[in-house]
Amino acid sequence: MFIDINLLLALGAAYKKLDKGDMIFMEGGRCNFYYQLVSGSIRWSNVNYEGKEYLQDLIEPGETFGELPLFDEGPYAASAVADEESVIIKLHRDTFHQLLNDHPEIHFQFSKLLAERLRFKFFMLKELVGKEPEERIASLIRYLKDTHHNVCQDCGRLKLTRQQIANMTCLRVETVIRAIRNMHERGEICIKKGKVYCEDMTPLISHGHKS
Repeated sequence: MFIDINLLLALGAAYKKLDKGDMIFMEGGRCNFYYQLVSGSIRWSNVNYEGKEYLQDLIEPGETFGELPLFDEGPYAASAVADEESVIIKLHRDTFHQLLNDHPEIHFQFSKLLAERLRFKFFMLKELVGKEPEERIASLIRYLKDTHHNVCQDCGRLKLTRQQIANMTCLRVETVIRAIRNMHERGEICIKKGKVYCEDMTPLISHGHKS
């Protein structure tokens, strides 16, 4: 867990159960709580005026989400929705700030987390500009594998669906399906029963394969 749950509970944090599709907070809304995922999955994304979703991240158990406004007092930069039945724990923002004052090591953890997430945004911006679909997808998968995020550490299965990959790379899902099939045929990833596995990936595309 990012912050020990017993510590959060001792400070007055509360659990909340969510059904699939439940909204936790909306882009542009005011931040009143620190959130941490206990079980399930949270989709953290933006939706444009045409209704197209851009997936910022798929939050896994033990991770925090929506933390940026806790530090700059601005509105939420993205919306958070339960991707499946989930349990979260939340702590009021004033108590969270006191927690950081009392535990500088936790404050440092958040500084590191914010830097990692900012680095990922720089990475994605670089990969989305002027690159072929297979280059974007290969770079994303390699990054997730290297950072142990959204990839099962026991079996190497990529936890993102093809639609989620499309929403993260600004591609059509049909393009993602075709690109992943091509990558599988070249032996760069493995597909078993419709699931994408990364455990035996050869070093993925440094400069990409042109269709």
